[in-house]
Amino acid sequence: MFDVLVHRGRRLLEEPLERRRQILSEAIDDIKAAPIGLSESLSAGTKELIRVAKEFGFEGIVAKRKDSLYESGKRSGAWVKYKVNQGQEFVIGDYTPGNPLDALVVGYYQEGKLLYAAKVRNGFVPNLRREVARKFNGLEADTCPFANLPEKKRTQWALTKEEMKNCVWLKPQLVAQNLIEFTEWTPDGHLRHSKFVGMRDDKEAREVVREIEG
Repeated sequence: MFDVLVHRGRRLLEEPLERRRQILSEAIDDIKAAPIGLSESLSAGTKELIRVAKEFGFEGIVAKRKDSLYESGKRSGAWVKYKVNQGQEFVIGDYTPGNPLDALVVGYYQEGKLLYAAKVRNGFVPNLRREVARKFNGLEADTCPFANLPEKKRTQWALTKEEMKNCVWLKPQLVAQNLIEFTEWTPDGHLRHSKFVGMRDDKEAREVVREIEG
């Protein structure tokens, strides 16, 4: 447990977080129930917390001001959520049209075959979309470059035969810069919560392999 809003009929929303946690700690001591524990407060600096979160593979960090009140339904800025993402380069194998593009379809090489990993839609602003789309000139292809498409199993991250009808195939020559960020690899070999960061031209596409296991 990490917070308490009402204790023995008394509303605690206007008490600072530090005081609410003190009351919660005392209440848990009174219960003496082994399965219930109080989350610890960490006094380390931001850089150290991020380093440890990455080391242990945590998804991120949530932080709250010690003097913050509980303001139901409001985004007061008294607490922040920071995602600790993984990242690596990926080869761009096609895109879905938009304005001028909606998403990139990316993958990596394994045993000489290009394998689909994700459809990346996040991380773009209008100028960046246009800049990336210009790099596709002359790279359009007639066939899909990914050896594992279409996927038969329909999941949140899969690219099915029906969805492939919207794809514009490319010669797999462009490399999306480290990082395309993501939270983790799914059991099916897809990227969860992927985000585009940038392009690079100093690495050959066939050098791009899966670097991070998960």
